[in-house]
Amino acid sequence: MEPEEPEAKRPRSRSREVAADVPATANGSNDQADKPPGPDCSDEEFQDFVARSLRSTEHLPAEATQPDFQGYKFTGSVRPGSVSPQMSPPEGCCLPDYALHPKGLPRSEFLRSRTKTIPVLEGEDLAKMRQVCSLGRDVLDLAARFLRPGVTGDEIDRVVYAACCDRRLFPSPLNYMGFPKSVCVSVNEVICHGIPDSRPLEEGDIVNLDVSVCFQGFHADLNETFFVGQCDEESHHLVKTTYNALKAASELIRPGTMYRQLGAAIEKEASSHGCSVVTAFCGHGVGRLFHGPPDIPHFKKNKAVGVMKPGHVFTVEPMLNLGVSKERLWPDGWTAVTKDGKRSAQFEHSFLVTEDGFEVLSARRGFDRTSMPEYTADFFQR
Repeated sequence: MEPEEPEAKRPRSRSREVAADVPATANGSNDQADKPPGPDCSDEEFQDFVARSLRSTEHLPAEATQPDFQGYKFTGSVRPGSVSPQMSPPEGCCLPDYALHPKGLPRSEFLRSRTKTIPVLEGEDLAKMRQVCSLGRDVLDLAARFLRPGVTGDEIDRVVYAACCDRRLFPSPLNYMGFPKSVCVSVNEVICHGIPDSRPLEEGDIVNLDVSVCFQGFHADLNETFFVGQCDEESHHLVKTTYNALKAASELIRPGTMYRQLGAAIEKEASSHGCSVVTAFCGHGVGRLFHGPPDIPHFKKNKAVGVMKPGHVFTVEPMLNLGVSKERLWPDGWTAVTKDGKRSAQFEHSFLVTEDGFEVLSARRGFDRTSMPEYTADFFQR
């Protein structure tokens, strides 16, 4: 069945009305000449940005919700906190079709299911894609700089939201299929799609921040897993192996490679280091659609369709577990956790296929974009 047309306007809840009062930029200015603080700003500038980000959203309604987990048997140690009300789209940004839809339905993605054609980006479209990926990287780096014991998922979400407001970005997860927040925060045994809530990060946690943003009609998608304080050797082994699995897959990206080949490289790296690959989620095309063709499974002997050509843009985002590969879903309908409660990690980049290889569109600033750097734990230590 074809989904209903997105509504151009609809009545907003009180939480949306109040959230709409958040300034278009974190410092309360609408002057586009005001340059937002970047991830490499001074400590003083960063602390001022964080303070302003949290202050600009502190007047939101206090009626946070607590999902009904009565009778649910948790697989690990993470427990849900309360979830603050959903915020309105940032002012002045280009909205995707699902942003104001009552159920967050991405009609454009449903329509694409009728075709397997992989878009080829070039010219102005490719320039916009590079720009949105660079902006997405800034947002992720700012959020990652904020990580420390005691910070809550909700506070991380508010920092991401403010960083998006500063840059006239729409945070792509917001209202997507009804997702209530601007970023996914997945801790320890949470595989992906963790809803930011009031739970504070603890010493020894590992946390994945999955940042996706939309700018001028194009989406970027990237994520990294971080160490919060001192983590055990198993966690370090898992995070390193997951990063190297993504790196192994990236080394195959070039014209002529079949998309199904990437999964075998990922699974080989994982299994050789005693980790399992989550098979329930996959990489995907990204650009004008948040999720488009091709689908890119992360396991061997998959049936992915398509051959890489210059101009193709897509994500590779392996999720590896210390234990079994199977997952369970929390009653909130989003949070995927490991079936055995052991830890999970993930890394993701947006890649462009070039004439002779690839470009890491979501690479860290100052790094070579034609390859992924060797793993260094310090990159992800907080």
